Amino acid sequence: MEPITGLAYGRIAIGAMSLLSPSLTARLFLLDPRNNPQLSYMGRMFGSREIALGVITLASSGETRRRLVQLGVAVDGADAYTGIVTAASGAVPKKTGVLLALVAAAAVATGVVELHES
Repeated sequence: MEPITGLAYGRIAIGAMSLLSPSLTARLFLLDPRNNPQLSYMGRMFGSREIALGVITLASSGETRRRLVQLGVAVDGADAYTGIVTAASGAVPKKTGVLLALVAAAAVATGVVELHES
């Protein structure tokens, strides 16, 4: 399986988990849904975005797929930034913010490598 296809399936899986069970997904991301009940709302929003981006990437080809990979890199870059900013501000524990930023940065790296190879 090519990396972009794997990344798209990963988006769909994480998105579905976030949409269907936002509290469980939040805990997997080391967040605390018990002390922040609004996480379920934001988790579902995140989930629907990830599902949409994953599905449309799988359904596309050629230049459209390339543009969607670029969009994914931008979205994942924003997620990496968010992990760092929230860790630095104390909104999430530093370990959590760094972990979330690293996961997003890995997705950015995958997209960038694929863009350069195509």
